[in-house]
Amino acid sequence: MNLKCGIVGLPNVGKSSLFNTLTAQAIPAENYPFCTIEPNVGIVPIPDKKLDEIASIALSKQKIPAVIEFVDIAGLVSGASKGEGLGNKFLSHIRETHAIIQVVRCYEDKNITHVDGNIDPIRDIETINTELLLADLEVLVKAKEKNARIVKSGNKEALKKESVFASLIHSLDQGIALRKLNLENSEISLVKDLNLITLKKILYVLNISEDDLLEPNHLILDAKNYINSIGEESVMLPIKLEFELALLNEEEKNDYMKSYGINETGLAKLIRCAYELLDLHSFYTAGPKEARAWTIYQGATAPQAAGEIHTDFQKGFIRAEVISYENYVKHHGEVGSKNAGKMKLEGKEYIVNSGDVIHFLFNV
Repeated sequence: MNLKCGIVGLPNVGKSSLFNTLTAQAIPAENYPFCTIEPNVGIVPIPDKKLDEIASIALSKQKIPAVIEFVDIAGLVSGASKGEGLGNKFLSHIRETHAIIQVVRCYEDKNITHVDGNIDPIRDIETINTELLLADLEVLVKAKEKNARIVKSGNKEALKKESVFASLIHSLDQGIALRKLNLENSEISLVKDLNLITLKKILYVLNISEDDLLEPNHLILDAKNYINSIGEESVMLPIKLEFELALLNEEEKNDYMKSYGINETGLAKLIRCAYELLDLHSFYTAGPKEARAWTIYQGATAPQAAGEIHTDFQKGFIRAEVISYENYVKHHGEVGSKNAGKMKLEGKEYIVNSGDVIHFLFNV
């Protein structure tokens, strides 16, 4: 599976600059609203030191990392769900993603205009979240009206949907995002085809000045406290600095990061946070031809992991030969691990661990 994240926020908060940094693609990021007219999509390889080590040990000719897909969506404004600004056309692009990254500006700069005239991170967060709530409300009301005609025929699934639709509409009317409701899987399945935005998990990226890295300003602290109070996650990111880092070679980048006390790039931090948010991790396949990282949900079984490679692997699953990353490195690969008794044969019930190096046996 490829993780797909939609980058949203008000105009001029740093969305396109973040996208440029992540994907190294030169899309416009000028200082005016709505410079992003169509959603820009970038496929980004995930930095992975484990994959580097595995490929080196296996003497793999090719190294294929897992990827994350970022979608840069035009700036939303108050009233977007009713057609203001560029309208709700762009909300449909968010529906196609797994998670939402909301960029929030947390620094003053008189040279960069703000659509509302001044910097207020909490107001900006509430503006975007309100538009997402209203967009879902509109979708659910229409779905409920359409479903009502089917209810009259006594259709059992339509009757279940009627109850779920009513409950979700009530929650949205109260200003509650649907991800906060702890819905049952059976309830989620009834609305899955609607791709409701507020069911998706959200990560807030606080766009800060490099001067605020060591000592966050009051705007940053206020935003972090507010996000914590609503039970969400955030990460601070000096996007301008990160873009400058993206243009440097590895040696220059390491020196620059040390001077600012940065231990990891914004790309690595953002991906790690997104993985944690969505309960994802990676397993690996390795051989002389290629070493490859695969993304799966935590708790996935061996057959489910096999299915990420090919559906035939899952259908005809026999067993999995599994070596932990630690043992793979310690015993210098598959042969050494096997000789040391560290290769395990696992069946259909095995839960794949992060870093597992796996060879699947199957028969179709």
